[in-house]
Amino acid sequence: MSEVDEAMQEGFQLGRPALVCRWRLAGARLPMANRHMRALGERAVLGSRLSAQLLAWVKQHIEWTLADGAAEHPDGVLMLVVDEKGRAAMSVGPYEGLASTTTEALVERARASKVEALRTGVAPETLWAVSGDALVWGAAPQRPASATGSLMGDLARTLGIPVRRDDALAEEVAADPAAYEEVFLVSDEHGVVPARDASGARALKFAQGYERLLDRTARL
Repeated sequence: MSEVDEAMQEGFQLGRPALVCRWRLAGARLPMANRHMRALGERAVLGSRLSAQLLAWVKQHIEWTLADGAAEHPDGVLMLVVDEKGRAAMSVGPYEGLASTTTEALVERARASKVEALRTGVAPETLWAVSGDALVWGAAPQRPASATGSLMGDLARTLGIPVRRDDALAEEVAADPAAYEEVFLVSDEHGVVPARDASGARALKFAQGYERLLDRTARL
């Protein structure tokens, strides 16, 4: 019996979690499923990339059983947990919005996610900022993007908006919150979240675009 198959057995219990992914659902479906799978393929546990077997199991679960599994929380959150031995389990729970969306709160989330990326390879949440006619993405130049991060990057390119990466963006905003015109968080769980005290037309437009994506997915 494979380690991935073990995760499906009755009574199976994971060991110590080494990776936790939280992905927003809409209408019992997973928006950006292909992007999530690509980003998952870039993630690692204890320095080793996730196995092809585990990735195939996740993909199969999403395609075959997610609709039934998400019946109670169709607009909830899909959670994937992988332990230190590479064994996995998935579950669906209710979605809860952020308790605070101040610049300070979003910066702290981005900084925690940055630390996570040092272990797993991908930051599930990144800070973004508006600087003139360009966007600043709080990520290292070669760091693989999360699903929602890659969506933002592609959308900016489609709109002709320049994007530059700056791995120190969260620290810069923490040191000088007024350094950028607008600040927002891009998250696989929460989507695009404008800072309550540093919002503007650009951030709100991206947030509305993400909500439209959820609406379209739910209507499929």
